[in-house]
Amino acid sequence: MQTSRRALLSLFPAATLLAVTRPLRAWAVPRPADAAADHAVLLDNVVAMFAGTADSNARPEVSGKLAAIDATARARLTAMDEAGQGELFRGVPLGTSDTNLTRSFQYLYEIALATRTPGATASCLRDNVAVQTRVVDGLARLYDDYYGTPSKGYYGNWFTWEIGISSHVSKILVLLKDHLAKYRPGLTAAYVASMDAYLRNGKDGDVDLDSRFHTGANLADITTNRILQGAVLDDGARIRKAITDQLTVFATVDPYHPLHGVTDGFYADGSFIQHASVAYTGSYGTGLLTRVVQTLKILHGTSYAQDIDGLAGTVHTWVVDGFAPLIFEGWMMDMVKGRAVSRTATGYDSVASVVEAVVDLSDCASGTDATALQGYVTYLARTSKAAPDPVSFVSPVSIARYAALLADASVPAKDLNPPARNVAFNAMDRTVHRRPGYAFALARSSTRISKYEYMSGENLMPWFQGDGAYHLYLSGQDQTQAFGVDYYTAVPPCRLAGVTAPVESRKTIPELYGTQWYDNPERGFTSSSESQNTYVYFPRGTNTFSGGASLGAYGAAGYVQADDVAYAAKQAGTLPDDFVVYRNAEATKSWFMFDDEIVVLAAGVGDRAGRPVTTTIDSRIADPSDVVTLTGELRDGRAWLGPGTAPLAWLRYADTGQGTAVGYVFLDEQQPTVALDTVTRSRRLVRAANPDTMVSKQVFSVSVEQAAGAPPTSMAYALVPNASEAALRSYAGGPVSVLANTPRIQAVQQAKLRIVAANVFAPGTHHAGRLSADGPASVILQEMRDGTTKVAVSDPTMERDTVSVTVRGRTMKAVSADDGVKVSPVGGGTRLDITTRHAYGRSFTATLRPTPSASGVAR
Repeated sequence: MQTSRRALLSLFPAATLLAVTRPLRAWAVPRPADAAADHAVLLDNVVAMFAGTADSNARPEVSGKLAAIDATARARLTAMDEAGQGELFRGVPLGTSDTNLTRSFQYLYEIALATRTPGATASCLRDNVAVQTRVVDGLARLYDDYYGTPSKGYYGNWFTWEIGISSHVSKILVLLKDHLAKYRPGLTAAYVASMDAYLRNGKDGDVDLDSRFHTGANLADITTNRILQGAVLDDGARIRKAITDQLTVFATVDPYHPLHGVTDGFYADGSFIQHASVAYTGSYGTGLLTRVVQTLKILHGTSYAQDIDGLAGTVHTWVVDGFAPLIFEGWMMDMVKGRAVSRTATGYDSVASVVEAVVDLSDCASGTDATALQGYVTYLARTSKAAPDPVSFVSPVSIARYAALLADASVPAKDLNPPARNVAFNAMDRTVHRRPGYAFALARSSTRISKYEYMSGENLMPWFQGDGAYHLYLSGQDQTQAFGVDYYTAVPPCRLAGVTAPVESRKTIPELYGTQWYDNPERGFTSSSESQNTYVYFPRGTNTFSGGASLGAYGAAGYVQADDVAYAAKQAGTLPDDFVVYRNAEATKSWFMFDDEIVVLAAGVGDRAGRPVTTTIDSRIADPSDVVTLTGELRDGRAWLGPGTAPLAWLRYADTGQGTAVGYVFLDEQQPTVALDTVTRSRRLVRAANPDTMVSKQVFSVSVEQAAGAPPTSMAYALVPNASEAALRSYAGGPVSVLANTPRIQAVQQAKLRIVAANVFAPGTHHAGRLSADGPASVILQEMRDGTTKVAVSDPTMERDTVSVTVRGRTMKAVSADDGVKVSPVGGGTRLDITTRHAYGRSFTATLRPTPSASGVAR
């Protein structure tokens, strides 16, 4: 695919452009006399990164990591001693399981690593040639019996053969390069040839940038492996090609002109997507961050790396705009972890890998960038309920840097987020709203973004995770007690916070088909086919309206709930008869995010199929031993007496064990249902590979229930984080009022902030307060104390060329306006015409001031 220079300029940071367009200059070809030295430096860098250096490993903070490396290697050697028939390691039978084959290579790597780790003076494994020989013999056996001939492999998951095994093998080849050359001189080249042959989704044994398998984090993994392979083979051309391929992941994705047709990667608004449509910053995104920072470290000091500063600057932007908004007091938000939400690893664990990458990135960066990154690391360590355990870091060198950074009193702890921040990740249908004391995280879906991700027996009950589900994170709380795998285990999938869902029984993929996918090769359904992706693993929605506007630290988001593409395709007769689909309920929703509250409106809530429907206002979990108190007041002023259905004015949930509270203000005539139950379920319920650990939780829920056949309804409420009872009572006739709540327009006013915000879902002109909008659109207006008026507008459908908004009242002129915003006077007000074509949901803002004549002053 040919890409114009204009497109490249929009896709790549300026500092990186030459590296992409002229790789042999920016990533120089070493002179023959220098090539060997370059490769020696590269190899030393790899060994240092994984095994540490004498200096790093001499620090006492690194001793735990060294002990773990040594203990792991000894355990693997014992398992090798006790291996049975058809095993290289005890309990890891070979021949039919790609997972066990990968694990066998991993175990060999872990033994090899211990033999190259300096500073472990008490270990007899360091530089132990006999142990290294056992590793090489194991490599040879796996090659001869299970891997070397490509016809022997490629059962199971494609990732195993193109990435997983190659990652372990490539590191072993580096760690034991000298011993391999003496003991089995042909084995390295043989393994590299086989690794090339297993790149079946590539081209001629190499990366194919047009392949849907060679994108984003996967591409970074493959190319890093190939850099290592080039170094051990002394093959500079291989290294340069791998670097050039990896540079494409640094490009900001232009959804209108995707390079090589790839939509995986980071977007201008900070969104990160993998698998073409999955919001994935918290899993694949962290993997990509880790890998590219490792590449910067690997290439340091070689002539291949002449633009490290430029690339480090790009990654710094990812951290500030892509990662930091999604990390709350050291916890990675659940809504960007795909199927990984069902794993037992916590959000704190996810952030540990980000911290390691940021530590190393700060070493590559310079000036204010380096200072900001260092301050962020210190901030995360101090605010997290589970600060990163350095033993979990990959590199002993990173542990040493981390320890030195935390001990440096000249580095002030500072968040990369301002105290108040609203981030519209519209490219991945996510919104984050942050204030001192809480963070609100909203997940939506559309024709662009998947409703959820299921795969490989992970995230077995995901159906509503992208249907307006939200997480309200409270400051000071141990988030493992509120969210993570236990939340998804304890809370029924149809009762996730924020979700409107039909009340019905659904079956998981393994229950439906007896396998981890729908197997029908004749109709194009294999384990990793495009049809499997589209209809089983990560189906998108059929709605286009999903997005919103940000005005400074305030935000509005809207969403039209719809069926997924599988249901639509089945109705159209294009899917096999035995393929099972589920119909969704209907709703039009808005979230208006202020300082003290998040106001939620829903309209057209119901089910055309006549099923009962539940709309969950919130679901929260607590330990059985925690004291949970529920207090409230009815609309007639009487005290609420307990769980059940009642005409509530407000409700307060408090968990004294965690020291947290959430308030709910009901802004209409609905009668919410409140429940508090204790449940016990196995974590295996949400992921087949989880330990069969039973989890007991108190589950609180507040919801609106609709009976079967009930007509569509509307509802309006406010979430009030950390609210007191007095604060909740103050909402009676208080600052928040609903201006409109229909499937055509939803709007609210926050009088204290002098804000009117609206989402318009239907064509035509719609009114709310001083606003008139030619929909569909998302609009926020705020009247400032200095007499100016600020307006933000976005196109949540991402399909409109222009959006027009009129601010009724005095004529105003623009003090400032974004490119693409035209301000002009009209009868009765001021009109803003915004060119939204190819803006991909971005907010356009303008600041207006009354004209002199509008203030009574002659022209």
